[in-house]
Amino acid sequence: MMVGRSFRSVVAALLLLVVAFRALALESFQKSKLTIETTGGGKFRFDVELALTPGQQAQGLMFRQSMAADAGMLFVYDRVQPASFWMKNTLIPLDMLFIAADGRIVNIHERAVPESLDSVNSDGPVKAILELNGGMASRLGIRPGDRVVSPDIAKP
Repeated sequence: MMVGRSFRSVVAALLLLVVAFRALALESFQKSKLTIETTGGGKFRFDVELALTPGQQAQGLMFRQSMAADAGMLFVYDRVQPASFWMKNTLIPLDMLFIAADGRIVNIHERAVPESLDSVNSDGPVKAILELNGGMASRLGIRPGDRVVSPDIAKP
């Protein structure tokens, strides 16, 4: 009888530790706003979460079930560098906009497949990556060469 209680107590304590660790492991994100200006004259505003630290960048949009239409996540690097992403544990399709230090969109990968382990790469060094809901770039006519205006990347 005593062994059963001790075992249950140990299991309960381990479960509490697992739950606490998961809660501590999930990063929180600062919020910001940005505008995408297209060469066709469109201006589209988004409320974004900022992935600035290595921990935030590793977590990204993992485990999210949905995202508002005018929302996104902006990954900002300390320096310009080549970038490569995958969709492991990411449950929603995403458009990835790879952004140069001057805010110009270098390339776009549309509709990245949820939970795919395939690499999605920038076409050269970038300062930031903006993730939007899958299909958003096409719907809004956003193309390489358009500009992301954000105080978190570069001044207009």
